[in-house]
Amino acid sequence: MILKIMQVYIPGFIKKQKLKELFLLTADAFSCDAPEIKHDSFEQGLTTYALFTKEQAEAYLKTGQPLEVVKKRLYLNSLAWGKDLRKLIGVKTWEDAASAMQVIYKMIGIDFHCDNDGNVIINQCFFHQHYSYEVCQIISALDDGVAAGLSDGGSLQFQQRITEGYECCKGRFFKK
Repeated sequence: MILKIMQVYIPGFIKKQKLKELFLLTADAFSCDAPEIKHDSFEQGLTTYALFTKEQAEAYLKTGQPLEVVKKRLYLNSLAWGKDLRKLIGVKTWEDAASAMQVIYKMIGIDFHCDNDGNVIINQCFFHQHYSYEVCQIISALDDGVAAGLSDGGSLQFQQRITEGYECCKGRFFKK
């Protein structure tokens, strides 16, 4: 029922709360503080999130540490968040998870489409204007974690990205 409602309307205060949670789990993965967005509109907060994640990922890249370390932290934090969303929204099936992904990603400016075979196409992405390919690779660990949490063990993997110069992102949303 909640998923059906979300496909039509998500109140602003809920969008802002979920964005704040996304900030916190991302900041935790990068071992830093999240910027304050309580006085920002959702749209301003989303731009701040894009700039924050870009800055943190670029700083991490400069350390020379293995990317898998921060990607694993991003994945695990977003996995827990995805599981919470699964319960909150009432996701029962992989198809529900794919629908929830579409709604969640639409909320943050990503045109996410997934067919019944798990083929994913993203024609537009708010974040591509801020991210390099390398930053996108790191931050997409969040996508995989959310997908795994929502689908109770599935995974989301990309074969091509807008940030690589392609017209769209293509990937697969694998079932458990």
